[in-house]
Amino acid sequence: MSAPASATPASQVPAPLPPPTSDHALGKLPLKAYDRTHRIKPATSGWAKKLEDLQDWIEDVVARFSPLGDPPVYSNEHFEWIPEVEADWKKVRAELDNVMQYRDSMPSFQDIMKEVGAIQTDDQWKTFFLKAVGMDCEQNAARCPETMKVLEKLPGVTTAFFSILSPRKHIPSHRGAWAGILRMHLGLLVPEPREQCRIRIANQTCTWNEGKVLIFDDTWNHEVWNDTPGYRVVLFVDFERPLKWPLSWLNYLVLNLGPLAPFLREVKGKQKAWEKKMWGDKKKK
Repeated sequence: MSAPASATPASQVPAPLPPPTSDHALGKLPLKAYDRTHRIKPATSGWAKKLEDLQDWIEDVVARFSPLGDPPVYSNEHFEWIPEVEADWKKVRAELDNVMQYRDSMPSFQDIMKEVGAIQTDDQWKTFFLKAVGMDCEQNAARCPETMKVLEKLPGVTTAFFSILSPRKHIPSHRGAWAGILRMHLGLLVPEPREQCRIRIANQTCTWNEGKVLIFDDTWNHEVWNDTPGYRVVLFVDFERPLKWPLSWLNYLVLNLGPLAPFLREVKGKQKAWEKKMWGDKKKK
């Protein structure tokens, strides 16, 4: 088992980064500029452009079959399970506190999913996976039984992990690949000043609150800043987007057949290797 990580001394915390200056980073452009057709690196070849057009068409159909509309950020009143999740947040926080001592030994996000390397190359965005379709997270999950009980309250969970951002970390603009999911962030550790720890989703800027849920559609362009001297941690959960039949059925098939894709089999192997590296062959009893 790896040695526990020590807290970062205040004297070693890097100086604040200068604020972003482009309209793109600040989200000052009209909402239309940040719809699903907005891409960081648009396709240049003919075939790639056709694939983008197909993706745009599919996502437009998904949006039209959504009974909750198609906003970048959702109102919590649409999800009856949120009060139960928020009521148990301190149990989740207690388990997070226990695993945070191993933060330095946790994989960076791109160590599990190489595609994340397009927006991060350092080790300042750590992950502690608890659940994912087609992925074995048994040893991690065994150390967080109360968190796993909370995840059972959400319908259709596809992915869940503790998302840990280091002080002064910036995640540049990006968007998700599939509109058939929604994303939940449950605030667990939110440093002050809170307004300097934020996420821009399309042209809306949100901050996290400890014990509170934020739900958004990650296929809208979004960007994250932690311009504080502390760690920001959320329980990061992707779950099936509520859709009308028959698209709900098709979406279920897509999400549950996904693990057959070669890149997801690679992800499964990487996660298992990291669990073994962290915990060895000793299982939590």
